[in-house]
Amino acid sequence: MKYFILIFLLILNFILPGCSGDRAAELYDTAKFEELQNNREHALKLYKEIIEKYPDSSYAVKAEERLSQLRQK
Repeated sequence: MKYFILIFLLILNFILPGCSGDRAAELYDTAKFEELQNNREHALKLYKEIIEKYPDSSYAVKAEERLSQLRQK
């Protein structure tokens, strides 16, 4: 049983670091969808969340661009 737990924890250690990029992508896609649905406020909130939680991701740069564009409207 201890061996199984150790293997499980090792697997999680390799899988979880890659998840943050996936989560940023999911948030970005959701924000874009919210824009299409004319839910501007929720889209703004999601873009801000991407920038705060995933500042080093490429999606943070995209989110900043979208925020800038939405604020100009």
